[in-house]
Formats: sequence, C-alpha cells, structure tokens
Amino acid sequence: MTEMMTVKMAGQKWQLTARRITVLCKEGRIPGAVMEGHQWLIPADAGKPEDKRIRKVPLQDAGSILLPLPVGVVSYKEAVSKYYYVDKTLMIRDIIDQLPKVSLFTRPRRFGKTLNMDMLRTYFEMSDQDNSVYFHDKKIWRCGRKYREEQGKYPVIYLTFKDMKTTSWQDALKKIRSLLAYEFIRHQELADSSKCNAVDREYYQTIIRKQASEVDMMDALLVLSRMLTDYHGTAPIIMIDEYDVPLQEAYLRGFYEEAILFIRNLFSAGLKDNPYYSLGFLTGILRAAQESIFSGLNNLSVYSVFDDEFSQYFGFTHEEVKQMAAYYGFEDRYPYLCEWYDGYTFGSLEIFNPWSIVNCIRSRSLSAYWVSTSADEIIKDLLKNPAPDLFENLVSLLKGEEVWAYINTNIVYPHIADSPSAIYSFLMMTGYLKPISVEVLTNGGYTCRVSLPNKEVSAIFKEDIIKNTVNTVSESASLAIQKALPASDAAALQMNLEKLLKHSASYFDTSKEAFYHGLMLGLTAMMDTYYDVKSNRESGDGCYDLQLEPKRADLPGILIELKSGKDLSDEQLSQLASEAQQQIDEKAYDTDLLAKGVQKILKYGVAFCGKKAEAVVRVQMSPERS
Repeated sequence: MTEMMTVKMAGQKWQLTARRITVLCKEGRIPGAVMEGHQWLIPADAGKPEDKRIRKVPLQDAGSILLPLPVGVVSYKEAVSKYYYVDKTLMIRDIIDQLPKVSLFTRPRRFGKTLNMDMLRTYFEMSDQDNSVYFHDKKIWRCGRKYREEQGKYPVIYLTFKDMKTTSWQDALKKIRSLLAYEFIRHQELADSSKCNAVDREYYQTIIRKQASEVDMMDALLVLSRMLTDYHGTAPIIMIDEYDVPLQEAYLRGFYEEAILFIRNLFSAGLKDNPYYSLGFLTGILRAAQESIFSGLNNLSVYSVFDDEFSQYFGFTHEEVKQMAAYYGFEDRYPYLCEWYDGYTFGSLEIFNPWSIVNCIRSRSLSAYWVSTSADEIIKDLLKNPAPDLFENLVSLLKGEEVWAYINTNIVYPHIADSPSAIYSFLMMTGYLKPISVEVLTNGGYTCRVSLPNKEVSAIFKEDIIKNTVNTVSESASLAIQKALPASDAAALQMNLEKLLKHSASYFDTSKEAFYHGLMLGLTAMMDTYYDVKSNRESGDGCYDLQLEPKRADLPGILIELKSGKDLSDEQLSQLASEAQQQIDEKAYDTDLLAKGVQKILKYGVAFCGKKAEAVVRVQMSPERS
C-alpha cells in the first residue's frame, strides 16, 4: 500500500502553504492525491508540482527568470528596464488632459513620489537619446497621438531637496549652491549660446562656480527657465521633488526664518512671476501654508490624500498588488498583505503602501518596513507633553478604535505648537492615520473620523508614537513598571516610577496631575498584548483613572487611581496614596471587571509629589476564589 502524507506534511516538505497544496489537489495537479473524509492525502513519494502561477499575469516578459523587485529604485529608466514595474504612466495622460499650471502632490513617505517625478521628467524632457523607447509598451503609449506628441517636447529643470538635511542655514546654503550648480551644468548648452543674453550667461557662470550670493540664488529658477526658453524656443517644465524637506529641517534645527525667506523668493520668482515655464510640479509630505511659502501663487493645484485626482498613481491598488503577488507566487498571502499594508485612503480609493509591499514580497516576510523622517521628529516634538484627552485618543487608535479629529492640510510651521489639531494633521499627512468619514469645512480644513490604516502602522505607531509620548529615558525602568503591575509589587512600581521621573521629567512637567495620568497611560498602553487599557471610563459610582482588563484568564485585572499634591511630606504622600486606593472601593470601580468575570483584581493607589511617588496595592479575589 502506498504511504500517504497529509497536506500539512506536504507543505513542510515542499515549503508551500497548506492552502496552496489544497488548491493544487483540487485542480488535479498532484498525481495520486485523494480526498478521505474532510482532508486530502498525498502519496509520500509525490514530487513537488511545477508552479505555473508566474505565467498567470505576464505583465513583463521575464522569460524563465523572475524580474527583481525595485527596492529603493527611483530612476524610471532603471525601473522599467531591469525591474518589475507597476505601470503608472496614465498619470501623464491625466496631466496633459487637465494641464494644471503648477501641481503639488502631497503624500506620505515611500509612496512613489520621486519615481513618478522621474517618470514625468523622462517622458517630457528633450534629450539626445530617444526616451520614447521606455514608454512603447506602457499604457500611455496606447492613449493616442495627442499624448505621444508631448513626449520629449520640453526642456526640464529638475531639483530634489530630499537630501537637504542640515543643522544650520550656512550648511543648507552650501547644499543649495551645489544643487543649483549641478542643474545649470546639466544644461551646459546654455553656457556660450548667443541665443541667451550676456547678463544671463554671466549669471550662469556664477552659479556653476558656486559664487552666487544668497540673494542672487533666489532668481535661479527664473534665469535658468528664461535661458532655456531663449535657447530651445519652448518654455521648460520646472520640477521640485520633496520641496518641504528643508523647511522641516529648518523648523527642527532653529533656522526656519532664513529658510522660509529664501525658498519663498525662489519659488515666487520661478513659479509665480515667471512667464518662461510651461508647467510646474512639486512633491512633498506636507503642504506649507499658502501665506508662508506659496504667497500669491494663485495657479497652484494641490492634490492631497483627500483628493480623488491622481489618487491611483501613488501607492498600489488592490488589482496591482494581486498581479504582483501572483507573479511572485505569493497570492496565497494576499489576505495578509491587506491586513498589514492596505487601508490607506486617498480620495475615495483604498491604497497599499508600495515600499512595504515590495519589501515584504522580496523578503517573503510580514514585517514593518517603514522608517522615520523629519516629519516624524516634529510629531514626537509635539507629543512631549500631551494633554490627557489627546493621549487617550492615541491609545484608542492603537486599540483599533476610531476618533474624531480636525485636519488642517495647510501647515504654518512657527505656529504648530499653538494648534491643538496640529498633531492629527501631521499624523494624517505622514501616513499614520486614514480618514473614515470626511466633512469639508468652509476654512479649507476637514473634520474626520480617523483610525490607523493597518497592522504595520499599528506596530510603528506603538513603537514610535506611544513610546515616545511617554518621554522615557530609562527603558529598563519602563519595562520594570510594566512587570511590577501584574505582579502586585507596589515597592518595585514606586521605585521605578521615581527612577523614571528623575531621568525624564522636568519640574514643569510634574506640576499637574494630567502629566502623571499621561505618563501612566503611556506605560500601561505598552501592555496592550495582554491587557485592554481603558482611561477615565464610568464604572460603579464614578470614573476610574485607569483600568487594565486582562485578555487571558490567568492574568489579574488592574485598577489604578492617581492623585498628586505639592510640597507633601513623605507621610502626607503615603496618606494620599492610601486615599486613592480607598476611593476604588468607595466608588466601586471594580464593578466592570467583576461583571466580566475577572477572578483577581489588583487595586493600586498611586500618589505623586514632584519627582517622588508612593504606591500601595490591595489584592481582591472573587468570592468563589477567596
């Protein structure tokens, strides 16, 4: 009798999922496989069936070798020549149809902004080479003669500010000088051309020699576009990638006023008062408010995460991810790709994070692939001392809940700290939040119900946002506190709270009870694997400060009541902690946990005075366990 193996055994032998092997059995592609009862049995000596899935969606002629995935590739020519490329060329069609004079595309990091800019540049730019070959098999080439005639028609000015990360304005100016010099040199046909006037040719030389003053450099886009128009007889396209990076860095490093003055004048000369350009394209994560940088630029069309136009060109759609997963034999993992990397909403369209999809399929591992940016540093700065209601909302988001938020897509950096809604705006524009429902307000802002998009963002949100909001310096103290709470170890809790306060809190931080509440909420929020953390909820005859409802039957429930005072003696501080604990019993805060069948409840009273803490705990067992 032939020895048989189960689907699970075959999966381990062939390194396939049980679901995939079941499909192969149903399709009759495993000789000798039989159904017995509710499971498939496979001959133990059966060979691994040939995987024909890569031919289901032959987006590109890869022959017998799969194309590599374009991790970190931002060159369009390189992407379409050597790698698996998701065709976004219909963006060119939409631009030609709409002809917005100046377009600003704002999207989170890693959503293909730079690659799309290089695609536009490759399509529109005049070149000694025939760049049309990079589009012959793409969707744009099938759109008709009207669109093909625009290929290679314009000179292009291209600047990218993505590496403009400096600690001073002097260093930023050096980088800008180098960027401008490189772009002018790229158009070296202008240097000695009699088609350009002598004054412009002299200016050209000062730029390439890096001798132009700060004021002179403000006219760089204007002069270069004028020279290109004079030389070619066609006004150029101006493209600026990651325009907001120098503004973010300037805000963080303390030279914002110098940076905003320069960039405002550079953009105004190049894109507002300039008759010598055909179209302008800018990309960034955020939109700087019109009055701060785009003053008077009335021809600016902004396409943000709230707009339907161009929404399908940044990130991957469901169909694009399905095709990619099938090409690489990863389609059985598609539901997991959705859980981890889908959920972004651009306009009315659901979008996947392309960076994470590409990295996940390449490594064949579900993980968090995002990295931090300057915008994230601003978020962390805003969250150093959050109000209790804000922190409660952040914890609710981490738990998968929705919260209401006001979103303002116009960022005025000097006034960020003065705006309570700024944190939600930054979280939305940088990709941490997605809108569930949107109401457009008359001032141009939005009132939204928001949530975290997916598992990847939840993991990063917990690590980068919640942890940093606690503002801890001592990681060991944080972990010790989270360990002490379920162990009913009040002494360890007290010792490590004081250690944490001494290392990470200033006198001003500890002047209000709200600070201590936020601190404890942040610490307990990190215990979400084992506990459902709730804050300021009704139970019994009042509202407890913190409740930790266990997710496992062998864990205790935890109630924490907090109090604070000023200039307290050790005896007074101890008495205050006891009063906090007594309040749990007097107000019957354990009602909710008892109703849910929690057998063991730890009741903590915790009192604070400056950087001193006192903690007491009482263990309560249910009647049948006591």
